[in-house]
Amino acid sequence: MELRGIWLTNVDSKLFHSRDNIAEAMNFLAETGFNVVFPVVWNKAYTLYPSQLMQTTFGRKIDPLYKGRDPLAETIAEARRVGLKIIPWFEYGFVSSYKQNGGLLLAKKPEWAARDSQGNLLVKNGFEWMNALDEQVQNFLIDLVLEVVKNYDIDGIQGDDRMPAFPVEGGYDVKTIARYHQQFSSLPPRNHQHQKWLQWRADILTDFLSRLYREVKAIKPNILVSMAPSVYKWSLNEYLQDYPTWVHREIVDIIHPQLYRRDFGSYKTLVQQLVKQQFTCSQLNKLFPGILIKIGSYRISIDYLLEAIAYNRSVGINGEVLFFYEGLRENDNALGKALRKGPYANSANINPLN
Repeated sequence: MELRGIWLTNVDSKLFHSRDNIAEAMNFLAETGFNVVFPVVWNKAYTLYPSQLMQTTFGRKIDPLYKGRDPLAETIAEARRVGLKIIPWFEYGFVSSYKQNGGLLLAKKPEWAARDSQGNLLVKNGFEWMNALDEQVQNFLIDLVLEVVKNYDIDGIQGDDRMPAFPVEGGYDVKTIARYHQQFSSLPPRNHQHQKWLQWRADILTDFLSRLYREVKAIKPNILVSMAPSVYKWSLNEYLQDYPTWVHREIVDIIHPQLYRRDFGSYKTLVQQLVKQQFTCSQLNKLFPGILIKIGSYRISIDYLLEAIAYNRSVGINGEVLFFYEGLRENDNALGKALRKGPYANSANINPLN
């Protein structure tokens, strides 16, 4: 039993540009030994499938790049054809836009904007955020996920470092301040890192995930709820992602902390923290870390990738998810060939997916 996953993006990738591209990619991944794909279905305020919810709420049915198509349906069909499992990935989560002052989502729903302690629109690393603590915003995200669960033959759904997530600098909107005041008879601390205030907001996100988990399972009990948070404790202190609690409360089926380090020594240190401090032996079967193989000008070396996979197996971690697909194809498929010859040479089933 092993999970061998890959993220499929529409950024820095032509994969979704045509059905032929998708089919060719699925052939390659199946031949290379992968068994599950995580295709993006929500980013830049667009869906990669025709969404009735987005049409009704924001007047945009699908990313205009894919007008007249359904990349999600195409990916499912091509993945099924070669025996791959498929878990759609809601990449943007609670993010409304990137360097667009909130973009169309907040232009249409200004009351959904998150606020920092100065009352400004909440921005972190160029990303503008919806208010993840607001029930209306939470309902919208859950409805978006459930739309995919109801309408498509999938094996799971995935959130990441943006769902459930919220920059620690946020929570200073009128509604959240009132909610905090009602509970504690005081205003939220101006120091956004204040421990009680931080944990209170993190608990709201955990409750959101609990509800998402319950509602997904009510529709299709057998599909997996998968999460790819930032690595703990940074995830909690910066984005209110308290994932040890998620695992403890059993509101996530598989989890892929993003161990995005650029050398094997740093990666190994993070794996040791996961195995020794964050996960018990009985929880290890849920853990499949995220490994960065390509971003910007960075490329992982073959040696580092093979060492990371070997190390995962040596400590009882039976799988990983790689970010992202295009990295496998560079230099005449060098990484793909190394996996096919090495750790992914024999095919593997995924439990509890098989």
